[in-house]
Amino acid sequence: MPKLDFDIITLGHGSGGLLTNKLLDSGVFHLFDNEQLQQRHDGAILELKGKTAFSTDSFVISPIFFPDSNIGELAVNGTVNDLAMCGAVPKYLSLSFILEEGLEMTDFWEILVSIKWAAEQAGVQIVTGDTKVVEKGKGDKIFINTSGVGQVHDNAKISLEHVRPGDKIIVSDSIATHGVAIMSVREGLEFETTIKSDTRCLNHTVTALLDNFGEDIHLLKDPTRGGLATVLNEIARDGNLGVDLNQKHLPIQKEVSALCELLGLDPLYVANEGIFMAVVKAEIAEKVVDKLRKIEHCSNAAIIGEVVENHINQVVITSAIGGKRVVSMLIGEQLPRIC
Repeated sequence: MPKLDFDIITLGHGSGGLLTNKLLDSGVFHLFDNEQLQQRHDGAILELKGKTAFSTDSFVISPIFFPDSNIGELAVNGTVNDLAMCGAVPKYLSLSFILEEGLEMTDFWEILVSIKWAAEQAGVQIVTGDTKVVEKGKGDKIFINTSGVGQVHDNAKISLEHVRPGDKIIVSDSIATHGVAIMSVREGLEFETTIKSDTRCLNHTVTALLDNFGEDIHLLKDPTRGGLATVLNEIARDGNLGVDLNQKHLPIQKEVSALCELLGLDPLYVANEGIFMAVVKAEIAEKVVDKLRKIEHCSNAAIIGEVVENHINQVVITSAIGGKRVVSMLIGEQLPRIC
């Protein structure tokens, strides 16, 4: 960490004056050095060709540090993954902070370092941004907004309109890990556990699938807030289709399953940050799973269900003992401030 004049963020760091420049020079511009960012302009001028995907997201997670990660890494991965779900190769991000007066400089620096690491892992450049400071009590340490652009893969035909009855539904790895990791360190709910957040960039994995299977991948979704149940219900509702799930095929860590049961949570509704769901042509489903299982962090990839013509607008799950129930859309917030 560089030598700074203050141990904590002050209102002066949001003034736009000397303190702001010292903060940015010693932190942001130093860590994220690239030609675009060093222009220090109000925006970035980019060269993009062909179809372009654009996404934006804000991160207000509590706590800002959690098992194996923090809000900085999450902010990069969140927008990178949103672009990947569009079938795009992420290239550039903007990065904006809302800092609360009193935030420890050491915490801010650790978050900045995590952002740099996550951006390098994803292969994206941070090219513009903004920093604001609010009075103590008017925020919660730090909020982050990231926006991103990327070029759509030549083989990508990702759209709900391509989803058809008979398509198979695949998840790339174990579900509910991120949400349970956050709950395990929430005030008053601390458990002795080895569960870590699954936050990671997914763009390289998605690119590999598009290179191999192209337009036979009909839809991609990252089941963050609201979990897997929410994105499946959106498909059923917006596509005027039905969805069948098989509980026996859902990949979930034993410790995650146990904590969900203890907390009264349904893992289908728990947030994820490092997995995606793919709806693919039935003929390639097994090949997609085989491909995924050879990729790090996708060893538990599985076919979990199918798009069907019956029970339109509903998701129906078959339990381990053969019973069936409707999986409805989440009402309200099961886990607030999870990302």
